[in-house]
Amino acid sequence: MDIQGLIRAAHAATQHARAPYSGFKVGAALLCDDGTLYTGVNVESSSYGLTICAERVALFKALSEGHSGFQAIAVICANRTWCPPCGACRQVLWDWARDITVILARDENDYQQMKLSTLLPHAFDNGYLLHE
Repeated sequence: MDIQGLIRAAHAATQHARAPYSGFKVGAALLCDDGTLYTGVNVESSSYGLTICAERVALFKALSEGHSGFQAIAVICANRTWCPPCGACRQVLWDWARDITVILARDENDYQQMKLSTLLPHAFDNGYLLHE
């Protein structure tokens, strides 16, 4: 896996973020098992609850194109602060990508790499749902 390339793709995506209210532009790059790369950006709404994060945009793009296996996701903020996935993104990533590698980056050489289970210990998943 080319971590720096994944970070560069996430950073390039930030220029397309739509953050007119917060100014907090985030980019994500998701690497599929077959090497396909999907990027995503945060898209804000004046009704803040309708805003969607970069990580979910990248994941939903990949899922909508038929992908189901994922290796890693890189997340970067345009202002180069640390930007870990929010709780909703952690849950959706767990549901669809399980214990994916998460790369939090400030630039190509300043990043942290961890498994999603580090960010979301004791994750809730379909194993807890009642099946009859």
